[in-house]
Amino acid sequence: MLFYVLGEMMSLLIGKLIPGSVCGMILLFIALTLKWIRPHDVDKAASALTRNMALFFVPASIGLMHEYKILMSNWVVLLTVSVVTTLLVIVVVGVTEEQLDRKLSHKKGGEKI
Repeated sequence: MLFYVLGEMMSLLIGKLIPGSVCGMILLFIALTLKWIRPHDVDKAASALTRNMALFFVPASIGLMHEYKILMSNWVVLLTVSVVTTLLVIVVVGVTEEQLDRKLSHKKGGEKI
């Protein structure tokens, strides 16, 4: 909760350019990376939130159902964006994996095992 509150305050300071929850997650990530907080300290809360994650999708689903007319009037655009972005993600992940694979095999080939 502390990082959520800090993130909300940070978001207000930057003019709500980034949502407070995202700022809070970034702050938590930084604290974990710099070892200001141990993973063990957040394990219990993280596990509880993960187990109940489906509940967090209920408000978004209700919002989508409420805006049904808008979604139906723009279904072609939404479908196009979904397909294009999915394909882009697949291509980027594939290219990145190939480059990492090449780098790893080149590194192993240069060393004596």
